[in-house]
Amino acid sequence: MLEIKPPEKIPKGGKKLFLGGSIEQGKATDWQKEVVVKLKDTNLTILNPRRDSWDKYNWKQSIDNPDFRSQVDWELSSQESADIILMYFEPGTLSPVSMIELGLFAKTGKLIVVCPNGFWRKGNIDIICKRYRIMQKNSIEEAIELIKRELIK
Repeated sequence: MLEIKPPEKIPKGGKKLFLGGSIEQGKATDWQKEVVVKLKDTNLTILNPRRDSWDKYNWKQSIDNPDFRSQVDWELSSQESADIILMYFEPGTLSPVSMIELGLFAKTGKLIVVCPNGFWRKGNIDIICKRYRIMQKNSIEEAIELIKRELIK
């Protein structure tokens, strides 16, 4: 297993898993770390957008901010190049960017979504998943088992 974080270059080749979903600083748990640990014995390249050097105080969310734009471009390119996108909507977070990304990639067949009870827009997420035949699992653990069992052959 190889973990890649921004701003590292996205490698070509090999099976890639993007970890999309709740990251909200101070609200979301570091669920990405849990996924990386549980998939350490696989041949996957894990594209983890949780940047180690994120500066929430000085990085203005603007197309004119090169650091911010680089982060967003990295995330979009990673999702485009990924074979699997695991998207987790954590209760207690809003995750508006993740909801945008769900819409962007809904028709790709790459998504596995985990949206537990308590996420503020669970109904919307469930309807989108049903409409576009997106796989849903009840927990991150179930999603990891699916990835191990069926998707990384």
